[in-house]
Amino acid sequence: MEKWTPKHEAPEPLEGPVVATVTGGTILWFVLFVVQVPFYGWFDDRGHAWWIWVCLAGAGLGLIGIWYVRGRDAALKRAAAHAAAEESAPDGAHH
Repeated sequence: MEKWTPKHEAPEPLEGPVVATVTGGTILWFVLFVVQVPFYGWFDDRGHAWWIWVCLAGAGLGLIGIWYVRGRDAALKRAAAHAAAEESAPDGAHH
């Protein structure tokens, strides 16, 4: 097992437009659901009605994801602002 142990530290996670990415994915899942609904009978006749419900589940889970990443983004911004305030405060003025 020793040869599979990493010899270096993991890189920092990449930060990007997470809220926009999750929102875009959620919209895509919902659009796929709406586009497929008129063809429900066709999907059902072929045993593929679950495709429609997967799209709806993706949209629903995406709404939870949007809520989560917006809260995460706000918490990261608060932490960064707090750290910046701590750095700029005089030595004796820490909270």
